[in-house]
Amino acid sequence: MEIVKAEFIISNTDITKCPKPDMPEVAFIGRSNVGKSSLINMLANKKSMAKTSSTPGKTQLINHFLINKNMYWVDLPGYGYAKVSQSQRGTWTKMIWNYVEKRENLRTLFVLIDSRHEPQKKDIEIINKLGEKQIPFALIFTKADKETQKEVSKNVSIFKNEMKKFWEVLPPVFVTSAEKRLGRKNVLDYIELISFSNEEEVEEQVISVEG
Repeated sequence: MEIVKAEFIISNTDITKCPKPDMPEVAFIGRSNVGKSSLINMLANKKSMAKTSSTPGKTQLINHFLINKNMYWVDLPGYGYAKVSQSQRGTWTKMIWNYVEKRENLRTLFVLIDSRHEPQKKDIEIINKLGEKQIPFALIFTKADKETQKEVSKNVSIFKNEMKKFWEVLPPVFVTSAEKRLGRKNVLDYIELISFSNEEEVEEQVISVEG
């Protein structure tokens, strides 16, 4: 998949104000400071399309981007950030799940995981909840350049093993680095596949790409 054009469209807190669901859509979610915006910018090949910050919790809205004029990418607020009020966390949680459950053109949700750490309870909880609600998702391990390949592989394996306690079949897995542009082609190819192929074609593909 080649990115010809990528542009910001709208930010909001209300799913009813999102763009018309007339094109395929993929969304990105993860713990605060997992590198969501940096990953989106790397995939789109645009330095500052999604706003990045060293301060966790920067993304507080549902941010829509139009890609190649035929699909949307969505940057969702991060979860698990402790330095906001309980009510603010509740508002974000409600907004996120309202979007994830009701957005009819959502093809998949990319759950971003920091590859430097072993499984975090919040990540596993989110993933299991997606499974319960039968929402399609894939895992993207971020910041793979911040640790040795051996350490990253170990953490990914530990995460998969933790998931196997609850899951018979694991979702697609990608390992990325926004700085090194690692995994870009694999993620883009998968986005193209799930956005523009029928269910049978997608199911025929066995996709579990690392690196």
